[in-house]
Amino acid sequence: MLKLLVRYIKFAGTSVIGTIVDTLVLWVLSDFVFHKGYWGEYILSPVISFQCAVAVNFTISYFYVWKDRTRKRPDSSKGRFFKLYAAYNLSGSAVFLLRLGVLLLIERFTGWDVVICNLTAMCFSGIINFTINNLLIFKKKKNT
Repeated sequence: MLKLLVRYIKFAGTSVIGTIVDTLVLWVLSDFVFHKGYWGEYILSPVISFQCAVAVNFTISYFYVWKDRTRKRPDSSKGRFFKLYAAYNLSGSAVFLLRLGVLLLIERFTGWDVVICNLTAMCFSGIINFTINNLLIFKKKKNT
């Protein structure tokens, strides 16, 4: 149980870094690149900023949070790295769609800025993300 708690704390720290990346990219895109339309500001900007955060979060997760489940395995390779990245991105994208729906609902009900809506929606998706990563993406290898 302690190991799980330590892993969750590492994951939370990684999520903070990803949140910073996501928020900065979202801010730049929504305020300076796609600022003249709802589609660009509230749909395209969050998608692009999310993909930037996924790349950062996966790399940190692979080499730090779940390193005992990735790097010390006999099947560790570049191919496995990218296979896990694809699975991580797919699961993260599913959670992102949930987060995007929450973001849009928050915006509709509050009228808050997209960055605030995004940060609020991230609070709902963090535990779901950790659970999927711990149980599926970076699962323990079965002893044979």
